[in-house]
Amino acid sequence: MDGSSLLRGDEGRAYLVERLGAVAAGDRAALADLYQRTSGKLFGICLRILKDREEAEDVLQDVYLTIWNRADRYDGARASPITWLATITRNRAIDRLRALGPRPGGQPIEDAGEVADDSPDALELLGRSDEARRLSDCLGEVDDRTRSAITDAFFGGLTYEELAHRAGMPLGTMKSLIRRGLVKLKGCLSR
Repeated sequence: MDGSSLLRGDEGRAYLVERLGAVAAGDRAALADLYQRTSGKLFGICLRILKDREEAEDVLQDVYLTIWNRADRYDGARASPITWLATITRNRAIDRLRALGPRPGGQPIEDAGEVADDSPDALELLGRSDEARRLSDCLGEVDDRTRSAITDAFFGGLTYEELAHRAGMPLGTMKSLIRRGLVKLKGCLSR
């Protein structure tokens, strides 16, 4: 198998699940393989959120350290491997963004084109699976404003503050809106 690309479909999912299991057992070679197959995509997420190459590289290192330490917590019944990895990445990048605070002079998002790969992103991969159909059906059960806030937060990397500002509502109201929406989604997905 060529280690330079992310495998597609069920074959790719099964392979990544197997690699995560090996990482959980302490296999450093499995972590290196996982890094080789997923780092381009995860780096793209970091760069899109942070808009700074050096910060994105630092966060990516932290992401793989987190994967090494938490691979045993991956549950294939709850999420696809790429969704789990992308969620860790997104959360670490947003944590770093919050820690940095407002910064003038960051690199423009257009620079992300230099490092992003052409393979499908996490949202597109998710869209190809049964999991995506379930999620899409459940997202259809929440109102448009809530659905938009949840998707902008997860797939767009926006913070609560950014979402509240964009929607012209108080921060606490936005947090409540998203919290209620996620509770509804969780209930729907657990059916």
